[in-house]
Amino acid sequence: MKIPGFDYQRVPVADGVALTVAVGGSGSPIVLLHGFPQTHLMWRHVAADLAGDHTVICPDLRGYGDSDKPADTGETYAKRTMAADVVAVARAFGHERFALAGHDRGALVAIRAGLDHPDAVTHLASLDVLPTLDMWDVLHGANAAVAFHLYLMAQPPSLPETMISASADAFFEHFLDSWGKRPFPADVRAAYLAASRNAVASIVADYRASAGIDVAHDTADRQTGTQLRMPVTVLQQDWGAALGYEAAAIWRAWAPDLDHRTVTSGHFMAEESPAEVIKALRELLAR
Repeated sequence: MKIPGFDYQRVPVADGVALTVAVGGSGSPIVLLHGFPQTHLMWRHVAADLAGDHTVICPDLRGYGDSDKPADTGETYAKRTMAADVVAVARAFGHERFALAGHDRGALVAIRAGLDHPDAVTHLASLDVLPTLDMWDVLHGANAAVAFHLYLMAQPPSLPETMISASADAFFEHFLDSWGKRPFPADVRAAYLAASRNAVASIVADYRASAGIDVAHDTADRQTGTQLRMPVTVLQQDWGAALGYEAAAIWRAWAPDLDHRTVTSGHFMAEESPAEVIKALRELLAR
């Protein structure tokens, strides 16, 4: 499936790695990064609106969708590596500076891009995720069961890949069906399942990096006081009430120029409540 009215290109981002990218509209650029277990298609409603007055760039992350899925060598799926992909994509379309929004896994890539490339990212939005280091810090006891997949995919190579591949559709369906508050259209759901079942190894590698090298990178930034210097908007479900943390305070330590909003939609907010997401992104871009 494609976003209507958008052009699709293959964009080289590193040696032997290219991303499939949808681009549409004209004007100041914004890059939209998808989450798990999805593809760039999750942005279809938001992208169509923003393309009225922005150049909208929607890649499939490396390891997802129709983008390349290189074998993991330890840093292949570090968010630092994936953030460099995003900068390379924007530059391929002639943009040295751009706004950036990410959902879920894409938000982790966006956060790392903002920390590593502050001169490139003008505005940053994160949808329904905590920074990696804080995500692990807030998971405690029985409440951590909601994030069982994080622990499964953090295991050494072969075990999680074998287990997930044995029943891939059931695994990915669990998240598509339980994390949202309304069902996906049948064709969209089928597209997400097809993309995910064909990317088990790379999806696991992405998550495994978040239990290893991504934590190391976040820890180094926390120790040096590195922060997101651009305006930041966070849209988040109120998980803090259940897990015992105050999300805005966590985010403010990373992002002094912060607009933090608790939303009532489910996890897949760009598809469940696109008008709310569009409004927040437009207000961010005006800051």
